[in-house]
Amino acid sequence: MPTRVYLIRHGITVDADQRRYKGHIDVPLSEAGVRQAAALAEFIRNLDGRDGTAPLSRIFCSNLIRAVKTAETIAKPFGITPEPVQTLCERHFGHWEGMTFDEIKAAYPKEFAGWAGNPHTFSPVGGESTQDTADRALPAFYGIIKGRKDETTAVVAHGGINRVILCDILGVPLSHIFRVEQDYACINVIDFYDGVPVVKLLNYSTGLCP
Repeated sequence: MPTRVYLIRHGITVDADQRRYKGHIDVPLSEAGVRQAAALAEFIRNLDGRDGTAPLSRIFCSNLIRAVKTAETIAKPFGITPEPVQTLCERHFGHWEGMTFDEIKAAYPKEFAGWAGNPHTFSPVGGESTQDTADRALPAFYGIIKGRKDETTAVVAHGGINRVILCDILGVPLSHIFRVEQDYACINVIDFYDGVPVVKLLNYSTGLCP
């Protein structure tokens, strides 16, 4: 029996249309985001326990409210209480947080060029690089699944966090992180066979539009 992980990005937030770098800013889900989370719960319920896997037994999440609310909505039908993990919170964007792509490009052109040229090691002032983010998120993720042989666990996090986890699992260099898409409320299914990961589903959407 494989050890299964549902790796999930939180639902859409109230200001998603503004395309701001939220990072550690604690923005809530929109009503559409809550509906997306409920659709994810139904999708998992229909998938759960099939293909020789165990039923969902634990849910971990980032401590930011958008991830917590998504996790709570998914967990409710299963009678599970989500367990927040601070080191799964989104990448910190330093003094870029709360700014749009265009605002950053106009206000910090040199920094923006550094980001565009090397997102792997570049970090805005006061923020984290992709490598910094991986250095804290990967131990958190693997710590969650360690010792959970033959169990099924959900992890609800963020686009940036999910990408570094998936890059590590797929053997993709962090310099290519944006070749892995993670849409709002997407789900990835990863099975571990004696510690060897196999991605069964990647960036899947339930089809529920905002």
